[in-house]
Amino acid sequence: MRTVKLDLGTDSYDILIGRGVLAQVDRITALLPQPRVAIVTNTTVAPLYLTPLQAGLEGAGVQVVTIVLPDGEQYKTWETLNLIFDGLLRARAERKTTLIALGGGVVGDMTGFAAAVYQRGVPFIQIPTTLLAQVDSSVGGKTAINHPLGKNMIGSFYQPKLVLADLASLDTLPAREFSAGLAEVIKYGLIDDLAFFEWLEANIERLMARDTDALAYAVERSCQNKARIVGEDEKEHGVRALLNLGHTFGHAIETGLGYGAWLHGEGVAAGMVLAARASLELGQITQTDLDRIIKLIAAAGLPTIAPDLGFERFSDLMAQDKKVDAGKIKFILLRKLGESYIGSLTPTVIAAALQAGCSADAVASSAA
Repeated sequence: MRTVKLDLGTDSYDILIGRGVLAQVDRITALLPQPRVAIVTNTTVAPLYLTPLQAGLEGAGVQVVTIVLPDGEQYKTWETLNLIFDGLLRARAERKTTLIALGGGVVGDMTGFAAAVYQRGVPFIQIPTTLLAQVDSSVGGKTAINHPLGKNMIGSFYQPKLVLADLASLDTLPAREFSAGLAEVIKYGLIDDLAFFEWLEANIERLMARDTDALAYAVERSCQNKARIVGEDEKEHGVRALLNLGHTFGHAIETGLGYGAWLHGEGVAAGMVLAARASLELGQITQTDLDRIIKLIAAAGLPTIAPDLGFERFSDLMAQDKKVDAGKIKFILLRKLGESYIGSLTPTVIAAALQAGCSADAVASSAA
């Protein structure tokens, strides 16, 4: 068992990482204000993990309501969010009823958002079952749904009471989903942890083979990085924005192609390469640096070439980014490997990065 603490004063919580932690229901029951929970999951995860979790909780004397959502980024909508509220209201869930998000990033984001607004706020717990959710989306309290014009534009900052990351759930994760999670892992090395980036270069084959020790270290190191940054800037007024490396381009890819065509991690991977190309255009990183980034991302089974949406379409979609300030798009750029900053790009630099890094033949994943 590895424990990472996210220090937010009265809203602090633990991130527990290890194999078999899903069975440790006492970790959950110790935090319940009443012996009643609503587990929110989806049609893919429910057959794998819902029954043992429900049985464990009920065996501990907890009343369990289950809400099963359709699976996929395309369902991260108001309509699907209302399915959670329908289930809660039919079950007469109260303010002390705890919501449990059992699934990947979509389930976690929507359950967290529902918890933030149902009866003006109820407790919730994250049990992420994908690599991407374990290293990123389940930690830090960002909750949201998508809008046809922009990804994650409607949501709230709302912290969970606990995160349980069971590495055993990664055993059933499809190769494409696993690779998508590695994009967020690589991100941490690039933004401010060069030693971790170098460790990833040396250990990417072990990670792709799902070596238990390598995975445990990568998840823990990623969560440590995120916890430190979120602890400094919970509401993203400054340094937390660095966690969005590749996301401005990546969200444009996801929205432009239609939610679900490319996985979030795939868009982020191609977006990180575009951000690196822009940083190269600015003379801040070298061609050797760019080559190392591309090599690691490719070794993780992720795309290094973005789909060609065209300069105008990219610009229009990126103008909806949450980092836009006074009408100007802010990008996360690299000053060097392991050091990032928030900056602006001229249309010329954006166009050059897109020209070098986009293709009409781009594919989402070598693991697909």
